[in-house]
Amino acid sequence: MSEKESNRSGGGPAGKVGRVIEEYGLDGTGSELERRWTGEDGESMSLRALADWFNQRVLGAAMERAGVRPLDGEVENTYRLLEDEAVSAGMREQTRRQLERDGVELERLEKDFVSHQAIYTYLTNHRGAVHPSSGEESPEERVERELGKLDALVSRTTAVTEDTLARLANAEVIAAGELDVLVDVQVSCSQCGAVGSVTGFVERGGCDCEEP
Repeated sequence: MSEKESNRSGGGPAGKVGRVIEEYGLDGTGSELERRWTGEDGESMSLRALADWFNQRVLGAAMERAGVRPLDGEVENTYRLLEDEAVSAGMREQTRRQLERDGVELERLEKDFVSHQAIYTYLTNHRGAVHPSSGEESPEERVERELGKLDALVSRTTAVTEDTLARLANAEVIAAGELDVLVDVQVSCSQCGAVGSVTGFVERGGCDCEEP
C-alpha cells in the first residue's frame, strides 16, 4: 500500500497523523511507523516511543523548512528540551525563543505534535496494522490504553473551556485576547508527599509508598 493510499480515508487525510505526514512531506513515515510498531524489522516500539519519534521527524522537517540544518542529535535534544517534564521552565523557554529566532512557526509546530493515542488510531484504523501481542495486553499496553482515556478527557476539557471563553468574549461578557487553555492534572500522595503529573506518576510505577 502506498503512502498516499494509506493516508486516505473518505478522500481526506487519515486523521491528524495522516494530515501531518502530508503537510510536512514526511514520505514513507506511515510505513515506518507500522514497521516499528509491529516489530517487522526488530523489536517492537511502544506507542509513546513512536509518538516521540514521529514528533522529532516533524520538528526536524519544520527546522529544515525554516532554513536550519540541524547537526546530528540536535533535533532529538531540541525535542527533549521542549517536551521533557524534567527540563526547567527557563531552559524550555530559551529553546522556544531560539526556534522562533530561527524562523520556526512554533505555535503551529506544537499543535502538529501528536499523542500516542493518535498514533494508535492511525496505525489500527487507517493502516490496518495489528500488533503481534494484540491477543494479550501487556502492562505497558494497559498503561497506554488507560492514559489514552485520560488524554481524551483532558483534550475534551480544553476544547470545552476554549469554546466557553470564546463565546463569552464574542458576547462581550469578558475581555480577552488570544488565549491558550492549559489543563494540567496533578497527583499528590498525602503519605510520602510525591507530587507530579498523572502521566509521570503512572509511568514511574506510582510513588515509593509501600502497600498496606
